Amino acid sequence: MKTKFGIVGCGFLGNIVADAWKKGLLEDYELVGVTSRTFASAEKTAASVGRAGCADVDALLALEPEYIVEAASVDAVRAMAVPVLRRGVNLVVLSIGAFADLAFYEEVKQAAREGGAKVHLASGAIGGFDVLRTVFLMGQGSSGIATRKGPASLKGTPVFEESLMTDTEEKEVFSGCAQEAIGLFPTKVNVAVAASLATAGPEHTDVSITSVPGFVGDDHRITAQTDGVTAVVDVYSSTSAIAGWSVVALLQNLVSPVMF
Repeated sequence: MKTKFGIVGCGFLGNIVADAWKKGLLEDYELVGVTSRTFASAEKTAASVGRAGCADVDALLALEPEYIVEAASVDAVRAMAVPVLRRGVNLVVLSIGAFADLAFYEEVKQAAREGGAKVHLASGAIGGFDVLRTVFLMGQGSSGIATRKGPASLKGTPVFEESLMTDTEEKEVFSGCAQEAIGLFPTKVNVAVAASLATAGPEHTDVSITSVPGFVGDDHRITAQTDGVTAVVDVYSSTSAIAGWSVVALLQNLVSPVMF
């Protein structure tokens, strides 16, 4: 029997997962349906993979998936996580920034316990959660993430200034904790929140964001440190596609006889 799953969010990342299933990269799974913020997007993806397009999450749940893959937004996670988990459906989350709200994070964990379900945090644009968590468990330490971005990627955020587009020198535009960062950059610091959940928590993980002239993509350098051990995870990506592919890798791992 194949494991049934559905996708919430039919943008760039959701379509990577859907296409991977269509190409046979998720051969142990059956994609039962997809939904998105607009039904037109859901219909387009559904037609491309020959699956059902659903008007909303409730309609998708009616198809009895065992897993829901979220590739939509922080708001989507806030709206659906608790009811999905209470129904006993496992959740794969890309918009990890939703969990910077620790009260909501605790509510989600309780809903998962009540439903006998699991929340799986996709690694997105980074990895190394295992070693980061291991270092933190060894003893009280520190954690932080330094991100370098091109100035254009900061447009639409509170820190953007037109002068960043003409600057010739790097400029730090944010310094604070992960919880503060997600408040200012709700779509741009999922990586920071993910790293913080694996280590000291959103309130105690240092975050810095630097605007780099001419830079394309994101460079994330995550550090976790305790007495005798320092772990550094450094990932550069010029495309967000790595986040979608991290979901494919996670789904493969969940059904594999050997887990990485």
